[in-house]
Amino acid sequence: MRSSMEENEQLKVLMAGFRGSNLDASDFASAGVRMQLVTDLQDQDLGAALPLTYDPDAINRYWNTRPTAVITRITQLLTIAGTFIGGLVSDLIAGCLKENEVKRAIELRDIVTSLGPAYIKLGQALSIRPDILSPAAMNELQKLCDKVPSFDNTVAMQVINDELGAPWYEIYADLTPEPIAAASLGQVYKGRMKTGEEVAVKVQRPGVLETVTVDLYIIRKLGLMLKRFPQVTTDVVALLDEWAARFFDELDYVKEGQNATLFAQQMAEDLPQVVVPKTYSQLTSRRVLTVSWLEGEKLSQSKADDVGDLVNIGVICYLKQLLDTGFFHADPHPGNLIRTPDGRLAVLDFGLVTEVDDEIKYGMIEAISHLIHRDYEAIVQDFVTLQFIPPGTNLKPILPVLAKVFDQALEGGGAKNINFQELASDLAQITFDYPFRIPPYFALIIRAIGVLEGIALVGDPEFALVDEAYPYIAKRLLTDNSPRLQV
Repeated sequence: MRSSMEENEQLKVLMAGFRGSNLDASDFASAGVRMQLVTDLQDQDLGAALPLTYDPDAINRYWNTRPTAVITRITQLLTIAGTFIGGLVSDLIAGCLKENEVKRAIELRDIVTSLGPAYIKLGQALSIRPDILSPAAMNELQKLCDKVPSFDNTVAMQVINDELGAPWYEIYADLTPEPIAAASLGQVYKGRMKTGEEVAVKVQRPGVLETVTVDLYIIRKLGLMLKRFPQVTTDVVALLDEWAARFFDELDYVKEGQNATLFAQQMAEDLPQVVVPKTYSQLTSRRVLTVSWLEGEKLSQSKADDVGDLVNIGVICYLKQLLDTGFFHADPHPGNLIRTPDGRLAVLDFGLVTEVDDEIKYGMIEAISHLIHRDYEAIVQDFVTLQFIPPGTNLKPILPVLAKVFDQALEGGGAKNINFQELASDLAQITFDYPFRIPPYFALIIRAIGVLEGIALVGDPEFALVDEAYPYIAKRLLTDNSPRLQV
């Protein structure tokens, strides 16, 4: 079965997408990229009426009273993406959305950075959704880069003043004259506190909230229109609302700082080798984030002898998030994993996190236990719990297929010798033939482990992450005191 799957180009593309093979870890935009925001559309008197947490009704009310601003934004979008939208409408009318989705994904990737942060982030979110896009379309959207030109430094310093209540030079002893990195939501400066500590200061772009909400308003209206077409089987509005609620959290730097602090606390006892920048909460607001500066190099670019060891630590770190804390760093990306000079693994950027509820967390542990005992009937039921299989599905046709997959995975030494990426690939293959899907949280797991494994394989072609992961999983199975796992 595996040899035939290796010849399946669609599967190869899907797994390359899951593993993050095309992720862009640049610090700045490519030449010629320009992002259009709606800073000229802000209403200074009524801007505070925009919700700071996702509320589609409040957003609807706000922009319903500003038709001129909405029309202006639509004109901007049509100017940038008119050809793409025309092609999409043509595909819809002709009933060939599926056939042309890769072509449209390439077109979208080429223009989306200019459209602003909502479109960039939505494209990146769709790049791990095989239940919505084809593997090739996912792969194209992965090539999206969230890096855009920096905005004016004078404006950034004014944002610091407005948010923290004083000019930057009264707060910090020093800030770099230019940002050291720039992305769609904000840009980062390196600075020094008056007490001497080096810090990173992230400043949000002006107009981001206005741009994001007007774009969500427009996309949502379009989604409601698409409901009229039977060819569109995806509930675009429900998908948008689910994603937008998480995206709004990224706009709040206070929450990002709190996420980093919580993550550090959860890792401190078991994984002291994992380090997270300290948040200076008194110098952090919704649009300004101040954290400790961590020296180091991207783990993906490091030539140090301990890279393999740090990858193993990273794998255990993500397993701990999945099986223990349930608090998951949802942006596994080569640019967010740093090797510090003292040989520790630094994890950066906690704007995007997701919570894995107990049903999924314990369901995953139970599935691992059932796998070790080759209880495949129980595993099929576990996969319903874990959202791989829709409730109510006839499980009889799927059972022998999964049994074959797991028998192959376990041959040659049992659970300790499972190749995670081959197992994920086999599971992904099933999605083409059966009512079986890869849920978004599991796609993130594949992405995280794929990124880490890819880094390690550069220096060690024989690297096997299960060698380190298996003892952690075994310990987790034996020591968890949850009544559910003691049954």
